[in-house]
Amino acid sequence: QVQLVESGGGLVQAGDSLRLSCAASGLTFNMYQMGWFRQPPGKEREFVAGISRIGVTTLYADVVKGRFTVSRDNAENTVYLQMNSLKLEDTAVYYCAADRRLNVAQLAKGSVDYWGKGTLVTVSS
Repeated sequence: QVQLVESGGGLVQAGDSLRLSCAASGLTFNMYQMGWFRQPPGKEREFVAGISRIGVTTLYADVVKGRFTVSRDNAENTVYLQMNSLKLEDTAVYYCAADRRLNVAQLAKGSVDYWGKGTLVTVSS
C-alpha cells in the first residue's frame, strides 16, 4: 500500500518558521512528482508548492513564493516544505501529494495519484 505521512505541523506565531516533512512508502519515490496543498478553514484546497522527480524544477503558488521552499531527498523517500515568515493566512491543513507525471505543473492543477492525511499549521498573532 502507498502511504504519505506528513509531520511537523503545529502552532507558531506570525513571522516564525516551520518545516513540514512527508515520508512516502509503497511507491518508487523517484518516479513521482511531489507537492504540497493546503486547505484553510472554510476554503477549498489549494496548491502550495511542487517539485519534479529529481528536484530540477520547482513550482510555487504566488502567495508563498519567496517564503516557502520545497525540497526532496530521494534517498530517504521524503519531501519537505520549509515555511518562513509565516502569516496568519497560512493557517491551514497541509497535505502531501504524489503524481506520476512528467510536468509538475500538472500536479499543481490537481493531477494527484496519492494524498497524505494532512498536518495542521496554525499561525497566531
